[in-house]
Parts: sequence; structure tokens; C-alpha cells
Amino acid sequence: MVIRVRVPGSCGELVQGICHGTPFLLTCPVPLYSTVCVSDRPAPSRLPEKATQAMKVTLAHLQRSVFPYHVSLTSSIPRGKGMASSSADVAAVIQAVACACGTVLSEQEVGHLAARVDPVDGVFARGLLLIQYRSGNLIRSYAPVPPIRIAILDTGGTVDTQAFHRQWDDTMPLHTAPAVSALSLLDEGLTEQRIGEAATRSALAHQAVLPKPDFFQLVRACRKMGALGVNTAHSGTVCGVLFSSHTPFEKIKQYMASLTARFPDYTLLNIVPLISGAMDIKKEE
Repeated sequence: MVIRVRVPGSCGELVQGICHGTPFLLTCPVPLYSTVCVSDRPAPSRLPEKATQAMKVTLAHLQRSVFPYHVSLTSSIPRGKGMASSSADVAAVIQAVACACGTVLSEQEVGHLAARVDPVDGVFARGLLLIQYRSGNLIRSYAPVPPIRIAILDTGGTVDTQAFHRQWDDTMPLHTAPAVSALSLLDEGLTEQRIGEAATRSALAHQAVLPKPDFFQLVRACRKMGALGVNTAHSGTVCGVLFSSHTPFEKIKQYMASLTARFPDYTLLNIVPLISGAMDIKKEE
């Protein structure tokens, strides 16, 4: 028996803040993945701490005291950057362990279990997901997802998500108005232009909490290049320059070479499409 579950990472969040008293984030999934494999080969499982916690939480939820399977995890998602690496790991472990026990969990069940381990990004759910990241409650899914192209820029270093969210508690009320404003744009329809504007409003508002160098100047420069907008990792080091799906890949590379030369605190990590969140499950006997 082999079970594989794959969950994407993110380029930060499209929007994050408080709406109607509820802290939330809107996912920004990208095709970088955590993959968990469960097999019946006799070998000890060696997992990161949060993945190990996720396995324990899942087995307790399923009321299983014994799990006689090997679990392995691989990931192409950079760590400590605000790219949902831990959320992807945790969600993939939860679903893979459940499948090995004969149960396929719903997206909502995965969200609730994942939130017991860490503040959770909803990259495991279809569409662009509005999620209450502390409780794991799924609020709303936006679809279909426009295939916006995202140039992922990194400012260097790492951020501890759990420590950040403890600090974020004190400043969240400042982000009610920008969050409501950003989400109201998407209520009018999920277009590339509205996503770009909503993301930029949230990113600019968040500069007061986790500032990125020369960010306001960077946003102006990106708009002059014809970008749809800029999003940010609200608890990380990356940001994303959002381009229309019609912008040629080579043109984006040229833009980013010029941008990173002008703003040397930023390094280009990747150019990827915005995708729908997902939990891809494959089983082999």
C-alpha cells in the first residue's frame, strides 16, 4: 500500500486582516508542493515537529492508538518565508494519515485539525479560500481562479509564524477597514484586475506591522511596468508582483531583472501561476 497526498504552498496571502470581527486570510496558492507518502514498508517515520504533531492530532481524532505505517515528507516550498510550508506539510500529513486509516477527510475537517497545530493557511482547499486561520473555519471559496502570473520576490531571512501571530494580536484591529475594503472588491467578481487591487491594498496596509524595504516605491515601480499589483506574505519575507496571464514569461523576467537591480534588497525566487488550492490524493495497492 502506498498513499500520496500533495498540497501546494503559497506566495504569502492575497488579503489578510479582520472582517466583521473575524481574523482571516485569503489564500494565494502556487505550484510548489509538500508531498506526504504513507506506505506499509517497515521503517521508522522521521518527520518535522509540526508534521509529527499533525499525525498525532489526526490519530486522536480518528481514535486510533496504533499506526503501523511509514510516513515520509518531501517539499519544494521554501521554509520560514511566509509561503505556507508548514500548512502544506500539516494538511498533507492529516489527509494522508486519515486515508491510510480508511477515511477521506473533508476540507473543513482538515482545516479544524490543522489549526490545532499552527495558524493555518487554506491552501489545501479548492479555489482561493477565505479562512479563519486560528480556528481553521472555512468561510468562502472564490473560483474559478484566474491564472495570474506571480514573480515571487524575497527580502531575505525568516519569520517565525507562531511568534508573529502572537504579536499580530495587538495590531489586528488596525486592519479591519483595509481588509473590508479589499474583500469588497472581490465581491464584485473575481477578475485579475480586482485581485491585483485587493492584494495591493492589503499589502500596503500591512507595512505598519511587518515592513518590507522601500515597499511603497517598489509598488509604484511595479505599476509603471504594467503589473496588476503586489501582494505580500503578512507573516513572512516574500512578496509577489502580480501580472496578467497574457504577459509573456520572458517579459516578466526582464521586468524583474530591472526591478531587483533598482531594489537590491529583493531577490527573484520564481515566476509561477496563481492556482487553485487542492489536496491531490493518489493510492496504490
